[in-house]
This record gives sequence, structure tokens and C-alpha cells, in this order.
Amino acid sequence: MDQIGIAVSTPRTPEQGPPADRRSGTLQAALGVTAFSLTFPATAWGLEGFGPWSLVAVRSVLAAVIAGCCLLALRVPVPARRHWAGLAVVAAGVVLGFPLLTTLALQTSTTAHAAVVVGLLPLTTALLSALRTGARPSRMFWGAALAGAAAVIAFTVQQSGGALSSADAYLFGALLICAAGYTEGGRLARTMPGWQVIGWALVLCLPLSVPGALVALSYEPVHLSAHSVAGLLWVAAGSQFLGLVVWYRGMAAIGIPKASQLQLAQPLLTLVWSVLLLGEQLTPAAPLTAAAVLICIALTQRARG
Repeated sequence: MDQIGIAVSTPRTPEQGPPADRRSGTLQAALGVTAFSLTFPATAWGLEGFGPWSLVAVRSVLAAVIAGCCLLALRVPVPARRHWAGLAVVAAGVVLGFPLLTTLALQTSTTAHAAVVVGLLPLTTALLSALRTGARPSRMFWGAALAGAAAVIAFTVQQSGGALSSADAYLFGALLICAAGYTEGGRLARTMPGWQVIGWALVLCLPLSVPGALVALSYEPVHLSAHSVAGLLWVAAGSQFLGLVVWYRGMAAIGIPKASQLQLAQPLLTLVWSVLLLGEQLTPAAPLTAAAVLICIALTQRARG
């Protein structure tokens, strides 16, 4: 009992943790980014057979079923009352808000243009994290983060021809609400396992997602195909649950600001998947931008908060 009391009263910060834990946390956050990088191409596939509202509602229900089964099988206790407000923020930002707004945007926007959101997300997450948790990253961290964000924005804007689309309002709204969900989820993942954070957030959305799916499916026509089914299954199981599980675990291990900077690579990965899965074309600027982003990621990982 004394050892437990000491461990609880003197928690170890991510920067103070063993190197092996930090390496594991970085790997898990990177796996989450890889899973997220497939979200936009998978959503484009899903929109081939589902309407936007149906796709978002059904993916939330399927992910909640997976999460609920895991919570029940492992007999995970219901979170304390003090955690439910934070879980509601995660649910609003990550489970409902970001998927809905980006899916609506992808009806008229290319995946390359939508990647502007992902390019800005690490910086926005770090800013909200600093306000929410009191984190104070170093000047080196902020300089590298701003440089990486600028490189990603320049690349993605160039990919889309520099034109603003009607989907921009959806994309910037998704950026803000997802950053809030990531920040709150990363904070909660320090007190409960990351998979439980997203699991309970998904379950919390069931009273909205189930009737929403029924209504949307009754109004929007469905045309099942290999692409649409594969896209739905990935955004539900990969992006909405498994990716967020490892992502939140990674954030808890290495800290929210540092983990968020790994997402600088996400737009570039998304563009690679877009070429392979959607047949989009990449410009010669891609390898130069990739090199710049990797340098910025290395700098942010070395910087001390």
C-alpha cells in the first residue's frame, strides 16, 4: 500500500520516463498517424456508396460496437464522474465533429486540399495543449513546429492549385474541434488507458449515432461496392478506434505537444495513399517537402518542453 501511495503521489512526466517508454510512445503515436493518413482516401471510397451523413453515423456505430465489446469483455469499470466532461469533449471533437465536417468537405474537395487541415492540426493541438495543461514547450520546439506547419501548408496549397474551395469552412471548423478533442483525450490518457478514452467516448455517442444512422440511411441511397464497404470498415475500425487507441497511448507516454508534431508527416502519407488508392498525381515538390517535414519532426522530438 505504501508503494502504491508513493507512485500515485509522485507521477512521472513523459520527459522523465525511461527511454524505452519514450521510444514505445513515439512508435505508438506514429502508428496512429499512419492509421489516420488513410482516413481521407478511405472516406472518399466510402462516399462512393454512402451519403456523408450515413457514412459518419454508421462508422461511429460500428466503432462503438467494437469498443463496447472490448470494454465489456475486459469488465472495465465506468469512468469516474469527473472524467465525463472530458470524454464529452473527445466525443464531440474526435468521434462526431471531425469525421462529419471532413466528410462534408470531401464531397467537393480533393484529399490533397483537405490535407491542409491535417497540416495545421499539430500546431493547433500544441497551442490548445499549452492553454489547457499549462505546457511550455521551448523556442526550438515552436520554431520547428511553425516551420513544419508552413512547409505542409505550402505543399498542400500548391497541390490544390492555390484556390480556396467552399469546403474551407468545414475544414477549418474540423481543425479546431479535433484539436480540442486530441488535447482533452491526451490529458485523460494520463489517468486511464488510451483505448478506454476513445472507447467510452464512442459509447457516449451511441444515443446520437444510432438514431442518426437510421434516419440518414432512410434518406440517403446506399450503393454497396468493394470500395465503399472497405472504406467504411477502415474509417470505423482503423481510424475511429484502433488508430486512436495507439495515438492516445503515444500522447500519454511522450506528451501532447511532441506527439502532435508527428502528425506533420500525415498529409504526405495521405498523398501517397491518394496516389496508390485514388490515382491522384503528385508534383516534384513532394520529396523536398517530405525531407523538410522529417527534419522538423526530428527537431521537435529533440526539443525539451
